[in-house]
Amino acid sequence: MRKQALSGYRLGMPELVPSTVTMADVAEAAGVSVSTVSHVVNGTRKVNETTARAVRAAIESTGYTHDRVARSLATGRTLTVGLAMSALSNPYFAEAAHSIERAAAEAGYSLLLADTHDEPAGEFRAIQDILGRRVDGVILAPSADPLNTLELLRRRRIPTVVIDRFVPADVDQIASENIAATTELVRHLAALGHERIGAVAGLEGLSTSEERLEGYRRGLTEASLAFDPELVVRGDSDDTPAEAALARLLRVRRPPTALVVSNNKMTIGVMRGLRRAGLSVPEDMALVAFDDFEWADLFHPRLTTVAQATTQMGREAVNMLVSRIADPTLAARKVRLEPTFVHRESCGCPPN
Repeated sequence: MRKQALSGYRLGMPELVPSTVTMADVAEAAGVSVSTVSHVVNGTRKVNETTARAVRAAIESTGYTHDRVARSLATGRTLTVGLAMSALSNPYFAEAAHSIERAAAEAGYSLLLADTHDEPAGEFRAIQDILGRRVDGVILAPSADPLNTLELLRRRRIPTVVIDRFVPADVDQIASENIAATTELVRHLAALGHERIGAVAGLEGLSTSEERLEGYRRGLTEASLAFDPELVVRGDSDDTPAEAALARLLRVRRPPTALVVSNNKMTIGVMRGLRRAGLSVPEDMALVAFDDFEWADLFHPRLTTVAQATTQMGREAVNMLVSRIADPTLAARKVRLEPTFVHRESCGCPPN
C-alpha cells in the first residue's frame, strides 16, 4: 500500500480502522444514545456502570479518538484536575491517588499531582502551582491548618473536594468514619482483658487525629476503664516520631499492655520501636491500628486493623468534583464512608 493511501486511516488493533469514527458510531456499537456516549466521554453526568463499561468497550472496538483540544476550546476547560496530598510519603494516600487517577481518566480528565508534605506552607505552594496550570478543579487532602489554602480556592472560584479529613468550610468533603471505628478497636482490646491500653495519636489539628483520639476515649468509657493521659502520646502521623513517642510511652510508671495506633505510617514506627525494645507482638504488647495496607497481612503476627474504603473514597471524590464542575450551584456535600474491622492476630487472638 502506498504511503498516501494511509492518510484516511490510523493503525488499529488488530487491523486498520477509519480515523473518522464518530460518537454516533460508538453509540450504535454500544446500543445506547449519542448523549450517553457524550456523558461517558466528557464526564458531564453519572452513567450506570454497566452502560459505561459497554460504551468504553465500544470506544475501544471502534477505535474512536476523542478530540480533547476541541472539547477544551468548546467548553473553556483544560480537562485537567489537580490533586494535592502527601502522596509520595504515605502508602495510604498513594492508594487513594491511584484510585483518583483512574476515575479521573474514565471521566475524561488528566490528573496533576502535587505533594503537600502535610504542611500548611507546602500545601499553599502546591495549590498555587496547580492553579498556575489552569486546572478545572482540585481534590485536596488538607493539612492541619488549611484555611489560607481554602480561601485561595474560594477566591479563585475553583471547584474543590476535600478528601480524608473534614474541615470547617462550606465545601464538598468525603472522609471515613473515625470515632466508632476506633472505639471498636479499644473495646476489642478490653474484651481480651487489657486494662492499660495506650494510644499513639496522629498529628495535632488533623480531624482524623482528633476523631480517632475521641474514639479511643469513648472506647475506654464503654469498657469502664479510666482515661490516663500518661497513656496517650503523639506520633505526628509519621514513623520516626511514632517510634520516639513509643519510647516515651514505655517509660511511664505503669506501661500499657496494648496499643491503638492511629495510622499506618505510625504503625511501622511503633513496630520498629517494639522490636528495638525487645518486645514481641502480641506476647508482650497487643497491637491494633487504624489503616490497613497491602502488606499488613504479611507481617508476623498479621496486623489487626481498621481498613478504610480508599478506592471508593477516590472514585466518589472524582464523581463529586465532576458534578461540581458541571454545576457550581450545587449545595456543599459531606459524605462519611464506613471502614471495615479486619481481625487478625496482632491483638492477641488466635489465627483464624
